[in-house]
Order: sequence, then C-alpha cells, then structure tokens
Amino acid sequence: MSKDVNPNVPRSVEEIVATALACVEAGASIVHHHNDEPNVGEPSVHSVHPYHEAWSRIWAHHPGLLMHPTTSGERSCAISDRFSHIAELHRRGALTMTTADAGCLALAFDSPGGPMPLPAFGNSADDVDWIFGWCREADLPLHVSIFEPGFLRLTLAHHRAGRLPERTKIQLYFGGEAALFGLPPTRAGLDAYVEMLSGTGLPWMVGVPWGDVLGSGLAEAAVRAGGHVRVGLEDYAGAGQPTNEELVAGAAELGVRLGRPPAGVGEVTGALWG
Repeated sequence: MSKDVNPNVPRSVEEIVATALACVEAGASIVHHHNDEPNVGEPSVHSVHPYHEAWSRIWAHHPGLLMHPTTSGERSCAISDRFSHIAELHRRGALTMTTADAGCLALAFDSPGGPMPLPAFGNSADDVDWIFGWCREADLPLHVSIFEPGFLRLTLAHHRAGRLPERTKIQLYFGGEAALFGLPPTRAGLDAYVEMLSGTGLPWMVGVPWGDVLGSGLAEAAVRAGGHVRVGLEDYAGAGQPTNEELVAGAAELGVRLGRPPAGVGEVTGALWG
C-alpha cells in the first residue's frame, strides 16, 4: 500500500521503528514488514540493511521480539538469490523468524472491465523444498504463507515427512472482495482450512489481503476456532485510513472480549509452540 492510499503507511526505517513499537504497545507479539522493494518485479534480491537497522532499534526496546521479512516473488532468478538477504541476516545473528511462500499464485483482481492479471507470484515446489531445508538448518521459528489450499496441502506433506522446522506457524490468507485468489473470508472457507489442519498441532492465524479481517467477522471466527489473527495495512482495504496500531488494538480488544487476550512478546513462543 502506498502513502497515496493511506498516509499512515510506514515506509522509512524511522517510520517502521515507530510503528512497530506502537503496535507492540497495542498488543502485537509478532511484527512483519517490508522495505521499499517490490514483491513482484525487480529488484528480485532485497536489501539487508534496512531490516537490520530497523530491527536493531526495535530490539533495543523489546529484546527477542519475533520479526520476519518478506522475499521477492519474482521468479526470474534462483530462490537462493531471492532468499540471500534472509541468509545474510541470519549470518549476522539478526534473524528471529524466517518466512516461506509455500507455492505459486496466479495474481488477479476484479474490476468493472473484467479481471486484471498481474505476474505470477511465489515459489515452485522445488523452491519450497529448498526454503524448508534452509529453515530446518537455521532452526528458527518459521512463518508459512498459505494463499491457496494447494499451498497448505504441500506444506502438510512436508510436515508428515518431518521436513518442517519444529516451530512452524501457518498463515492462512483469504482473498478480499476484489482479490481473485484464495478462499473467500467466510466461515465455510475457514472451516475448510481448519479441517485440513486438524490433528497436525500446527498453530495458525488468518489474514485478508485486500480486505478487512476484523470487519468481515473472520477474525472472530478464527479466535473462536483456536486460531490467531494477523492485521495490518499491508492487507487492509476497509473503510477509512487507520494506523497499524489501531488495527492491532482492534484485534487485541476482540481477543480480550472472547477470553483470549494477546500474548506478550515474552509469551508468544510458548503460546504458539508450548
């Protein structure tokens, strides 16, 4: 999301640090952000320094806070190159959580003139296998992005084979109204994923890119079903121009109301993986 859409979107290192600290105060226990580099398109190799600089400042206030970056979905270069900034952050001892997009996504959006296609985004099955192998070696908590049911089926096959890191968290993305991908943010869509995850012991959370996870009612359904909630301006396409911390506060209030208050920074690892 650009500042033209919402001026509250943090883009600079200073803005990211300030927003992250405000979100933790509002109830966030995991932080994810991007640099000013695209997920689709060049450069396909992202920079290390903006992440390291922002995280160092945030950790000065909240040591051990789980933070994870993004990777490019541009598939014109090798996954080892697209993952190189994450590997370098790990080499520097500056990585608390890693990330994986568990498949390839046909991006498109609805419009009055018909579907608007974008370049394919994500990773081949070979790429996913490489990422999971790297993450097992790193032995860090892992965030796995699930945009389509096939992403989850592939991830669960790795899980059955013992090929996922011990601390793996599943991120279920449901497409918002204009997004022509993923299951819709409905109880039926959630139930399909919950059934697939049944018996795996994997913690999971929900988000709605180009939608509103809170306003749609999906967040409440997920919390009632034992899941967790992701909020943020990267996803948000609801009414108004909120800040990230306002969205976090809304999710925290929902958890309190349902008897599941947010875990603190020092409690989240135990809350997710026991």
